[in-house]
Amino acid sequence: MAAVEVVLIAVNQQDIASTNQGDRLREMDAWSEGPPFEDLMTFSLQNLRMVYLPNGLLFEDHLDRRWFTSTGERVTEVIFPSRHAAASGQASLTLHPIGVPHLEEGSVGPYGGLGGSAPPPSTRLAPWWRLLLERATDHADVEGFDLSLEVTHHGPYLETPCLFIEVGSTEATWGHTGAANLLAEIIRDGLLNQALNIPWNEDEHAGQLVLITLGGGHYAPRANALASIEGVWLGHMLATYALPFTRDGEDVGGAWKQSMKAAIASTRQSFPGGQVVCSMDKKAFKGWQRQAIRTYLEDLNIPLLTRKQFQERMNNR
Repeated sequence: MAAVEVVLIAVNQQDIASTNQGDRLREMDAWSEGPPFEDLMTFSLQNLRMVYLPNGLLFEDHLDRRWFTSTGERVTEVIFPSRHAAASGQASLTLHPIGVPHLEEGSVGPYGGLGGSAPPPSTRLAPWWRLLLERATDHADVEGFDLSLEVTHHGPYLETPCLFIEVGSTEATWGHTGAANLLAEIIRDGLLNQALNIPWNEDEHAGQLVLITLGGGHYAPRANALASIEGVWLGHMLATYALPFTRDGEDVGGAWKQSMKAAIASTRQSFPGGQVVCSMDKKAFKGWQRQAIRTYLEDLNIPLLTRKQFQERMNNR
C-alpha cells in the first residue's frame, strides 16, 4: 500500500512570528490531534500536518525523512512559518527557498544547511509571491511592510521541496498579529483552496519557463519583478555572495560553479519537464565572471535571458 502523502508545516516554538502563524492556522479550521512524532505536538487537517518544534528550524535536518520514519507518511513538501531578522529593522513580509550551495561541500553552515547543497524549492514560491502582493493591499494593518522575495540561504537540509514564509525584521514586528494573519491566510488558501492550490504538475505544465536568478543582493529585486508576472515559476535565487569567484591568471575558480550546479539540479527536481532559464544581474559581476557564467550555461543548454527577453517569452506563450 502506498504511503499517505502529506504537506508538513513546521512551527518554531521559540519564535512568536512562527507560532502566531501556526496558531492562526489552527483557529481557521478544525484541526485534530496528529500522529506521534518525537514526543512533540502535532496536528492534522486533511492532507496537512503541523508540528511544533522546540529548538528552532535552521538545524532540523532531514525533518521530512524523520517524519516518514515516525509516522509512515511521506512528506511531499515542507512549509516553514518563521521570523526574518534584518539590521535595517524594516517591517517586512518575505518568502524564500533554502540552501547553502556555495559553502564547502559537506560542511554545516553557520545558520544550518549542508554545504554544496540546495534543497528543492517549493513550486509555490511564485504563486504565493503573487498572492502576497495581491492580498497585502487588502490588509490595512500591514501598511508600511516591505514585501520581498529573499535569495536562497540558510538551513535546514531536506530532500523535499520547501519554503520559508516570514515576518520581519525585529522584535518590534515579529509578534505583529496582522502580519501573521495575512501569511497564515496565504498558507491556508494556498494549500486548501482548489483555485489557488496549483503546484507544479508535469503533465499540465511541461515546457513552461522556470526561472533561476543570478547575482544581486539579498532581497532579489530581479526575482521580485519577474516572478510577479502571472504564469512564471520560480526556482532558486542566488545572490552575488552565493557565486564566489577566484581568478589566477586565465584560470577561473571558486565555488560559483558548484553553487549553480546544485541550484539548477534541485530546481529541475522540483519542476520535472520544465524549461529552466536563468536571468543575471550584469552589474553584480565583472566581465570575466559574466563570461564564465554564460559559457557554463551554454554547456548546459540553459538560456540566459535579460529581463526584456524573459518578459517577451512570457508574452509569447
